[in-house]
Amino acid sequence: MDTPPLPNDAPAFADADSLLPAIAQDAQTGRVLMIAYMNREAYDLTLSTGWAVYYSRSRGALWRKGETSGNRQRVRRVLLDCDQDAILLQVDQEGGAACHQGYPSCFFREATPAGLRVVEQRVFDPSEVYGK
Repeated sequence: MDTPPLPNDAPAFADADSLLPAIAQDAQTGRVLMIAYMNREAYDLTLSTGWAVYYSRSRGALWRKGETSGNRQRVRRVLLDCDQDAILLQVDQEGGAACHQGYPSCFFREATPAGLRVVEQRVFDPSEVYGK
């Protein structure tokens, strides 16, 4: 069966300031590492460099994953959902930690009836990497 053509070949950014969710997934295991956001510039840089670039909402600026910690993400594949409004990056995670809190994945807490509990081991101490 042939796949119908898409209206365009890019994510559905509404305008220059719009952000789309970007999920980073381990290319080997399929494990979800983190979720962040991309604007058009971050998306284009990711495609052109092969390294994950996101848009930091808190800083209001581009964020090259691992520029401070060294925990970079080599992008293997970029996939878009059916509406072209969510981005999935399949990556090779360098340094062993995707999370800025020092864990392999940002999803290191499990919700239980008794509350949240940490289910991962830290790879690094964030105060040593980022300062206080």
